[in-house]
Amino acid sequence: MRKLIEFDDETFDKLKQLGRDRMATLQELADEAFADLFKKHGIPIDLKDALRKSAKLQGAAKQDGAPSKRARRPGRKA
Repeated sequence: MRKLIEFDDETFDKLKQLGRDRMATLQELADEAFADLFKKHGIPIDLKDALRKSAKLQGAAKQDGAPSKRARRPGRKA
């Protein structure tokens, strides 16, 4: 999908120079910037990232709700 984004001259010049310095296209710079923005706000970038985040949340929920296997049962002596 294509969208039109307007930059002021100074910002566009800096983006072009950064692209030249890093040998990257404006699209690559934009992709990196949006990926950083999504990461900052906790939004998964792709399916792999979403699954990783989901598994992490499920693991944290299990740790909070279930007693550990090493926990002693009441009334039992070691």
